[in-house]
Amino acid sequence: MDTETESIEETESVEADKKRVLRVGCPMWAQRQWVGRWYPQKTRQGTELSLYPKLCNAVEGNTTFYAEPSTETVARWLEQTPTDFQFMFKLPKEITHERQLNDVARPVRSFLTAMEPLGERLGPVQAQLPPTFGPEALPLLLNFVRRLPQDWKWALELRHLAWFDGSAAQQELDELLIERDISRIVLDTRPLHAVPAVSSAATEEKGNKPDLPITLDAVGSRPIIRVIGEDSPQGTMKGLLKWVPKLISWLDQGREPYVFVHQPENLDSPGLARALHTAVSMQYPAVAPLPEAPAVEEPEQTSIFE
Repeated sequence: MDTETESIEETESVEADKKRVLRVGCPMWAQRQWVGRWYPQKTRQGTELSLYPKLCNAVEGNTTFYAEPSTETVARWLEQTPTDFQFMFKLPKEITHERQLNDVARPVRSFLTAMEPLGERLGPVQAQLPPTFGPEALPLLLNFVRRLPQDWKWALELRHLAWFDGSAAQQELDELLIERDISRIVLDTRPLHAVPAVSSAATEEKGNKPDLPITLDAVGSRPIIRVIGEDSPQGTMKGLLKWVPKLISWLDQGREPYVFVHQPENLDSPGLARALHTAVSMQYPAVAPLPEAPAVEEPEQTSIFE
């Protein structure tokens, strides 16, 4: 065997042994109802982020939708997370909902400057547009996408039904997203809308989360799936498991998928995200494992049990 052949085989062996990454997570990390459920009983408020990466390897950053974070806040996020963790923050609503992409160069640059210290911990930055933002604004949206700095990872979420009808506007947008490797986020609300709401939180979610078609034409190298579940964790898990074959296909293609698990009250979201990761890894062992979850002590018995 000559040296060149040996080198090729060694390279192929390294690639075969390389673990694929499936990102799973929740819409937040500081859910106080997780204390005693997913976080240890004595978890202090403000320390949740240091524990969350032991549950999931990614998180959606809804907090930035409401305000640009301070330098001190970003420094804390950096300090409390490992290097292989990923945040997927939203652009502030000033950009996407209030200005609706009009004259936003300055606030976008300000936001990116604020987030830059996170470095490799930054996953795709989300531009989530409101349901009122339709194809009549295509020129504005195309101009916005073309001006996004290409050394950042980006994702776009659309909620107007006309972006899902296969029209010329949808095709033109998707072609640009594919060209720029910008992920078009898939909002999967099928589990939520498949059953009647039991809780008031589920009723509210049904009003806020539209029942949109699933389109996978422009998911890019980092497919992002947001699964909006129902009150029942079993029903939500059933919806998550529908994605297993597609996730395996993407992983096999060398893509890095993200799946974020939402529930009306998000009580079981961390466990559901981990269960999905386990379901994929059982069929596709090349997936890098999640960390071991933090130990949660049994709650102390109260007088009612004495």
